[in-house]
Amino acid sequence: MSEVPGTVRLIAERYRLVSLLGEDGGGVLWLARDEVLTRDVAIKEVRAPKSLGPADTRRLYEHLENAARAAGRVSHRNVVAVHDVATEGGRPWIVMELVRGLTLADVLEAEGPLPPRRAAHIGAEVLAALRVAHAAGVLHRDVKPSSVLIANDGRVMVTDFGTLTARDSPAFGAPETVGGRDPGPDSDLWSLGALLHAATQGRSAFGADRDPAATHPSRGGADVLETVVTGLLHRNPSDRMDAAEAEHLLRLASSGGAARTDAPATASPSTDSRRTGPEHVREPAAASARAGTVVAETTGQDDDSRRATTVLAVGVALLLLFLVALVWALAGA
Repeated sequence: MSEVPGTVRLIAERYRLVSLLGEDGGGVLWLARDEVLTRDVAIKEVRAPKSLGPADTRRLYEHLENAARAAGRVSHRNVVAVHDVATEGGRPWIVMELVRGLTLADVLEAEGPLPPRRAAHIGAEVLAALRVAHAAGVLHRDVKPSSVLIANDGRVMVTDFGTLTARDSPAFGAPETVGGRDPGPDSDLWSLGALLHAATQGRSAFGADRDPAATHPSRGGADVLETVVTGLLHRNPSDRMDAAEAEHLLRLASSGGAARTDAPATASPSTDSRRTGPEHVREPAAASARAGTVVAETTGQDDDSRRATTVLAVGVALLLLFLVALVWALAGA
């Protein structure tokens, strides 16, 4: 067991352990104080499984240290920042941004299945984080409810990039990684689909004894969200929905929108021509009405113009008569 921080323990002569925040199979999470920058941080004390021998343990620690340093290159509002990777007691300690809140796993345990709009919002935020990480060449490898944080201020944050492999979490691991193949960005997308299913159903549809070919969940909620879940959970990575399209649809679902599934029925001009002949194709009523309005307005404008011209002509004629009369009068005088 790790030391209880009542005995004042410093990590790398800088980070003072304060209290225990949580514990899982991958290690222990501590609240700590950065004595150099005088700020609170979260520190993940990595633990190797007891079943591993010394050589495998060293390789695991090296992998986790490299993964944490790679995650430190990812800067995004939905990513828990990695500040440092310290070494103490022969193993890495991952120093991260302190985010106060609950994991999605905690929320699901306390509240049960989420409404589709809320699940879609969380999924869109997680996907935004994954897209930035993938652009930087960083895979998550273990997207699951316990690696998603719901902060007290409402932010959705993704943590633990690259710290495990998906085969360690079969309930959320893509078929190819559970089967022992190397993961890729599409593997993270599959895991996100499984996470969204769990968020709307309250539990994962998959487990250690699952058939990797079983990829389609039961209805996950609203139609748009269901479309995304189904699109991400294709067994073949190349058939999975594109990340940009998935995020767009999740944003749409989170705002209560609906995807357009069919186009309005319109008559084909070529079909109408074959049936009635081009000379008999009629305008739609609305178009005819608009045309009639334009004709009426134009006709009215023409009438006004003719009246104005007539009045002007009469006026000019009267003026000429007046001038002639005036000249005649002056001549007679």
